[in-house]
Amino acid sequence: MSTEMRPATPGLEMRNMLQIFALALVISALSEWLGPLPIELGVGKVVLLPMIWALLIGLVLGLCAKRMPAPLKLSLHSQHLAAAVLSFALFLFIAKLGLLVGGSLPQLAEVGGGLALQELGNLVGCVALGMPVALLLGIKREAIGATFSIGREPGLAIIGERFGMDSPEGRGVLAEYITGTLVGAIFISLLAGFVSSLNIFHPLALGLGAGVGSGSMTAAAVGAIAAQHPEMADKIATFAAAANLIALTVGTYLTLFVSLPLAMRAYRFLEPILGRTSKAVASVQADKTADAAKAEAEELVHPPVLSLPMRLLCWVWVGLMVLIGNRIGHGVPMLEALPGVLLIIVAVLIGDLIYMGTRRMLPAVCWISFIAMAMTFPHTPYAAEVAALTGKVNFLAMITPMLTFAGLSLAKDIPAFRRLGWRIVVVSLMANAGVFLAATMISQTFVHTL
Repeated sequence: MSTEMRPATPGLEMRNMLQIFALALVISALSEWLGPLPIELGVGKVVLLPMIWALLIGLVLGLCAKRMPAPLKLSLHSQHLAAAVLSFALFLFIAKLGLLVGGSLPQLAEVGGGLALQELGNLVGCVALGMPVALLLGIKREAIGATFSIGREPGLAIIGERFGMDSPEGRGVLAEYITGTLVGAIFISLLAGFVSSLNIFHPLALGLGAGVGSGSMTAAAVGAIAAQHPEMADKIATFAAAANLIALTVGTYLTLFVSLPLAMRAYRFLEPILGRTSKAVASVQADKTADAAKAEAEELVHPPVLSLPMRLLCWVWVGLMVLIGNRIGHGVPMLEALPGVLLIIVAVLIGDLIYMGTRRMLPAVCWISFIAMAMTFPHTPYAAEVAALTGKVNFLAMITPMLTFAGLSLAKDIPAFRRLGWRIVVVSLMANAGVFLAATMISQTFVHTL
């Protein structure tokens, strides 16, 4: 692993962190000031929201680092730090969604079975749309790893345990991971916004479809849908949060026991039919040695681990970014929104402490979701007051800081992204589209009754 990933001194670590914080604050505020840009596309439209500006600005800074003056020059270590901050900054967004869900739990209980059903749609849709495209493009066993799920960390672990990361399946899930990391949020935002503009699906069905099990992708999709249905923004976020929680918990087991076997059987059935019509290609590093593949895997997804004081500093700084964005983009005075932001940070801190105290029995995002939901559950004391205070924090204002850090962390993955080849990237995007569309279509069958 590159020595640049390990800072020489604590002082260097802190300077890198302060640089990232300062850049993120400026980028986030600038993006909110730029505002949304709607683009008409015939029968529908896409909206470039502030969060997309933030992601693109951060990416450009990383790509042009060598030509930038010292204050703007992002080292490889700084980019890994940004990735680490992103992982914990997303906790604030998860808490905000949990606060929205808590007050709506009685309503969500009415569609409890539907939530599980749409999660099956996530898994089946990924294979159904991604696998045929992969085989038509000449991709072989890599297609299994690239299409059995959206390829987040649980997917990497499942494929690594079953096949090994230097296998074709391992290279496929690695391709899906890189594609999702680099362009997943942008792609799902544009897709969700475009589908929403067609007015074919109920906004709540789209919200359920947005809960794909990836914090940044869910945030991007929810933002795009809510921008076109502002009158239902909170409900859309609420249903997306519930679906995302299902995807993060039950979805991991469904991925292991349902979608992976389904992808393997689909490959065995379809490959003789579709694969014979296309020329096989070296889709993902097929000409590389196992050692080279392992080296590439190591350079991808190992951001530094932040201590509890550093995590708390991250949450406070991101909270400041949210307050500024909430003021610029949504006109809410900072002092008016401050109590709500502090309550969100408290929910995250309590959930994180429980996560560590229970020896990581459940993911931290689950504990944070549970704490946040409890704070606004109708039978909890002062739930109405908590809901009113946190309601002053627009969840769209929370998404922009998240994708700002995502943008600042992306440039480090560009070399590996280039080595993947365009075919596997297309397959990965189709799999992501299948997850969203299948879950949305299933949700459409029952959500109109709410």
